[in-house]
Amino acid sequence: MKKYLLTGLLVWVPLGITIWVLRLTIGIMDQSLTLLPDSLQSERLIGIHLPGLGVILTVVIVAGTGLLAHNVLGQRLLGYWDGLLNRIPFVNAIYKSVKQVSDTLLSSDSNSFRKVLLVRYPHPEAWSLAFQTSVADGEIAAHMEGDYVGVFIPTTPSPVNGFYFYVRKTDTIELDISVDVALKSIISMGVVPPVGNALPESNFK
Repeated sequence: MKKYLLTGLLVWVPLGITIWVLRLTIGIMDQSLTLLPDSLQSERLIGIHLPGLGVILTVVIVAGTGLLAHNVLGQRLLGYWDGLLNRIPFVNAIYKSVKQVSDTLLSSDSNSFRKVLLVRYPHPEAWSLAFQTSVADGEIAAHMEGDYVGVFIPTTPSPVNGFYFYVRKTDTIELDISVDVALKSIISMGVVPPVGNALPESNFK
């Protein structure tokens, strides 16, 4: 009986969590429907609420914003919007911080979170998965001897939290695996192995 219960849990737990996440995501995106006038709401048009329409509207809004931002007029409007938010006390600090992080992570030219590394943490005899976020330069590099890289070491099972360090580049091992594969291994607490190509030879031999 115990074996059958465990087998059933292995089937239903991933399915249940997936459905819950999808419902939560769709529910949040459906909030964008409040931007439409009452006459265009599905309840008025067909008499029932259709979940998922907000997802379509959200995609249209985001894609339309991106299209507008690539035009000269759109760039001027965004510049005006940035200037307005940057002049508001307290709001400008939040906006600048969030914008800098999003520009770094979402930019196609950014190298942040593109490399998966092995680093020595939390002690010299242990290895941890980490993501390279930057290369030390400027004032930070002036106080260090050699090449250092900034790394983010996520915690498990919640990879949104973690630790940020600068480590010597020669003391890291770059893995030939994708960020998605590494995240799956971290979230599963190592149950899902980070399968990739052969690892490079350790720099500590």
